[in-house]
Amino acid sequence: MGKVYTTRSFKSGNSVAIRMPAGLGIEPDREWIAEWVDGDLRLHAKEQPRRKIDVSGFAGKAPWLKPLPPELREFEERPSTIAAREKAESGE
Repeated sequence: MGKVYTTRSFKSGNSVAIRMPAGLGIEPDREWIAEWVDGDLRLHAKEQPRRKIDVSGFAGKAPWLKPLPPELREFEERPSTIAAREKAESGE
């Protein structure tokens, strides 16, 4: 087991807060999940969302690349579409 620290809870606005010692190495601005389990308070670091890449600045960086023309694809009609058309043609 690691090093044990003692801390106190305190009132912060309408909430109760617990200050974490710097020796724990907890980085600031991280979200946590707190839960009571059999009378113990357990903290779990919330999984951080994957970072997204902003590609808006890439436009025009490779002018020699040309976009591909759209691919033309033909699809068969759905059976429900065929049945509806045949029903309309037969006048039912």
